[in-house]
Amino acid sequence: MDGVTALGLTAGTLTTIAFIPQLVKAWQSQSTGDLSWGMVLTFTTGVSLWLIYGIWIDSLPVILANTVTLLFQLGLISLKIKYG
Repeated sequence: MDGVTALGLTAGTLTTIAFIPQLVKAWQSQSTGDLSWGMVLTFTTGVSLWLIYGIWIDSLPVILANTVTLLFQLGLISLKIKYG
């Protein structure tokens, strides 16, 4: 693995795991009122576009990070619908 790929994987890992505390908090508190639909939907759209871009340019770090982030976002959306 070259340095650029390692850097990309590290950056992707850090930005992706940043969502775990929010997801856990929403799950435990059963509250998502502080999360605006505008932010959630805009961010989810952006992550989806990053994933498409990553697939298009065949970039493993971009694909992995955005696939996992999208799954976390879908979990957050599910909680927002359930507890909203």
